[in-house]
Formats: sequence, C-alpha cells, structure tokens
Amino acid sequence: MEISSARVKELRDKTGAGMMDCKEALMVSDGDFEKAIDHLRQKGMSAATKRSSKTTKEGMVTSYIHMGGKIGVMVELNCETDFVAKTEKFQTLAKDIAMHIAATNPLFLSSSEIPEATRERERAIYSEQAKAENKPEKIWEKIIEGKFKKYYEEVCLLEQKFVKNPDITISQLITEMIGSTGENIVLRRFARFQLGELSTD
Repeated sequence: MEISSARVKELRDKTGAGMMDCKEALMVSDGDFEKAIDHLRQKGMSAATKRSSKTTKEGMVTSYIHMGGKIGVMVELNCETDFVAKTEKFQTLAKDIAMHIAATNPLFLSSSEIPEATRERERAIYSEQAKAENKPEKIWEKIIEGKFKKYYEEVCLLEQKFVKNPDITISQLITEMIGSTGENIVLRRFARFQLGELSTD
C-alpha cells in the first residue's frame, strides 16, 4: 500500500514519533490513522518497558507561571543524556506537564505516594456510600475499586488526563516520548504554589 509523505507528516505532527516509525505504523494499519496512533503507542510502551531500568541523571527543572503570577509550578523531568534534555521536544514536554499541573492541581505524583491513612479514610467513605445506596455487600469491593480508580485520576499526576489531549494520561504522554526519543524519561517531582495558600506539608 502506498503511503503519502503528507499522511506520514500528519501522523508525525500528531504523535511526535519518527518519520520511519510513522510510515511503518500507517503501513501495518492499512492507512487507518487511529490504528496507526495505537500502534505507535503500543510500540512506545514496549520501548518504555525496555528502557525503564536505565538511569536518568540528566534532564531539566522547568517552571510555569500562570494567571499573571497567581500560580507557579516547578517540575523536574529526567532523561538519560544531556543531548535529549536539550531537545525542543523534551523541553516542550516538561513545559506541558508544568502547565498541566497549574491547571489541575494534583496532590500526588503517583498512587504509590498516597499515605495509608488517606487510603483508609477514602475506603471508609466509599463503603458508607455503597451501604447508603443499598448496594449488595458482595459487590462493595468492586464499587470501591472503581471509586479508587476515579480518585487516582483526580489527585495523582501520572493518572490524570492530559489537559491538551484528554485521550491520554500524563503517564502515557511520557511513555510516547520514551518511544520517540529511545531514552528512559522519569517525572521525578513537582511543586505547585498558589498565591495566598500555605503548604500543608
């Protein structure tokens, strides 16, 4: 099947993947654009798994100021080499994540950071809700799991839907960049400041 260079470029612009990867994705997907995007994502996830053990000592700390100085965010994004850290693609990713944090105000980086006391409090609330709604006790655990999933999507940065593309999470956004750069990329930490608010740490 003949794949036009314009179609390849369109896919590259949308995903940030390499030209050859985009052409291959379109060919194996018989020209179906959405299937090609899925193919690239799966390839990125595979690459991310392979790279996950690689050390990430390079990268950058970036900041984003929103609403004329009312909200400020700092992000540390790490990669394997200084070469990738200096690319526009990597720096744009760091800025996009900082902008996303300003907009969504996540409380944690990932679900593993949530204190056990917070988990227990949430579980107690979900159990009471299931009881109040007269749900059968045998399905309570499934209901609680579903509520926890939604809670993680609200408060955990890596689980949140990316504000510029709600079809993917921040974790998937990073995974796609790993596939594109061929390097392990780790979102190390973040801090968000809002004028007039005191830290609860």
